[in-house]
Amino acid sequence: MSRASRRIVAWLSVAAISAGLLIGGGVWLSNTFRDALAPGLSLGCTATVGETSYRLALDQSQNAALIAAVAVQRGMPARAASIALATALQESKLRNIDYGDLDSVGLFQQRPSQDWGTVEQIMDPLYSANAFYDVLAKVPGYVDMSINDAAQIVQRSGYPHAYAQHETLSRAFASALTGQTPQALNCTLPPATVASTPEAMAAAMASVMGQVPFTTAAAADGSVSVLMDVDDAAGWTTAHWLLANAEQFGISQISYAGKMWDRTANEGGHNVGWQAVSAADPGQLSVVMTAAPPVNQ
Repeated sequence: MSRASRRIVAWLSVAAISAGLLIGGGVWLSNTFRDALAPGLSLGCTATVGETSYRLALDQSQNAALIAAVAVQRGMPARAASIALATALQESKLRNIDYGDLDSVGLFQQRPSQDWGTVEQIMDPLYSANAFYDVLAKVPGYVDMSINDAAQIVQRSGYPHAYAQHETLSRAFASALTGQTPQALNCTLPPATVASTPEAMAAAMASVMGQVPFTTAAAADGSVSVLMDVDDAAGWTTAHWLLANAEQFGISQISYAGKMWDRTANEGGHNVGWQAVSAADPGQLSVVMTAAPPVNQ
């Protein structure tokens, strides 16, 4: 084989390997692209109880926040959110998947053939969370049951003891996301690359926790401050929901009750969490949304 031929073969081999990596590793690339934007950062959210912290990925945290907020909106106790989170962790790892055992789909792996709804309905996290709570609410004394037993009554799983392993994590996130434990949720995010609008953020909030009145003020750099009046009962539920969804809505700061979370305040690969600040109005929640990227002409 000539030297030129060997070069061509070598080049084709490299190209084939590269193509294989791009195709077969597409999921890996998509999962790590965000990490590449934030080298050295441990992206995700933590819920802290005492000296112990429990971690979820950013997409898992968004789903957890929705599940917990729906429980609050329905007037159900934090225990209900703990049961729902443990269930979703076991069934789908808190991800809205479109596959599963037999015809199971969604966060809770609910089955259309078992009258949980259509596939389209179940794949809507808001619908599936409400469907889960509809059944849980009919379980007598579920608040006093173990998380595992209550979840099993709702799900009727072939693995009746599998939910117990998620109890501590689910309780920690439920406590934070239902507002029972102030400033217990912290998220480490990459630099903001997307921007949203106050209206889009408010609409998403309204779908899970009802309307929250707000006013806005634009800054010279194009960022927008959003001010919301919240009561004590819903304050930390709202603040933590916003934090869990900060990546989706391009949120750079959240302030409430004399505490502030700043997206850029990272040390040792982690966000430093809520820090004390002066609060002009303790009952007012303030959000700073990232400036929208320039529109290409």
